[in-house]
Amino acid sequence: MALLGSTQPRTGVPKAPAEKKGLFKFGEIYGRRCWQLITLNLIFLLACIPIVTIGPAIAAMTKVCRNWSQERNAFVWADFWDAFKKNFKQGFVMGAIDLVCLVGFYVAILSYYEWASETSAMYIPLIICISCCTVFFMMHFYIYLMIASTNLSLFKIIKNSFFLVSLGIKKSLWTLLIWIIVLFLMIGFLPYSLFIIPFWPFSFLCFVNAFNCYPEIRKYVIQPYYDERGEDNPEFDYLKTDDAVFEDKGGEEPVPEKESRRKKKSKTIS
Repeated sequence: MALLGSTQPRTGVPKAPAEKKGLFKFGEIYGRRCWQLITLNLIFLLACIPIVTIGPAIAAMTKVCRNWSQERNAFVWADFWDAFKKNFKQGFVMGAIDLVCLVGFYVAILSYYEWASETSAMYIPLIICISCCTVFFMMHFYIYLMIASTNLSLFKIIKNSFFLVSLGIKKSLWTLLIWIIVLFLMIGFLPYSLFIIPFWPFSFLCFVNAFNCYPEIRKYVIQPYYDERGEDNPEFDYLKTDDAVFEDKGGEEPVPEKESRRKKKSKTIS
């Protein structure tokens, strides 16, 4: 499936495209990728059909949306399935964790709510449970981005995501607000919204996550790795010459090539 756009940096593209912020920049990038995001939404749903592949499908969609949100190129079909295979293990395990936590939070919140109707003191654990559920949900703004962008272990990804929720609290809350609005619209306009689901909401929300939250991951997780070693972030190698192109290595990109050969299981940060 062809991708519109050149892989070469064009005139007018800034040296640090991911640093651009704001609603107008979001609209500009999203407008250029709108039809491709519709295709991506359809491919994502196709990949989710076996159910057990939802985690890897989210990681793959996140990889493509991350590239587009940071003004890099990505081939919708090829890059999606490439990321799907590379991140299958971590995506699958994270999907299983999500399922267990979803059932656990649902049962806990429902139980505490019923008990609170009889004993007001039970509102305390109910509020705590809802708060934990909200934080865990917001952690997903970063979890799948790090699965697609680093070679960290899943434990470290989850741990870092917990801290990134607070470190990037402003963007975390803005992203959460957009999720709430979209979910409200999808639920509120049922059954008419069923005709929109195959084409829009999943890729849109994923793109919002990447646009808002990937700069926080680069700032607090990826860039410090290279700063401590006095090395350049290969993410911007394509800026060094007119005909150099950044080669995205999926889950291996934060690891320098020479160190990757020397220590295959090295991690991005401790």
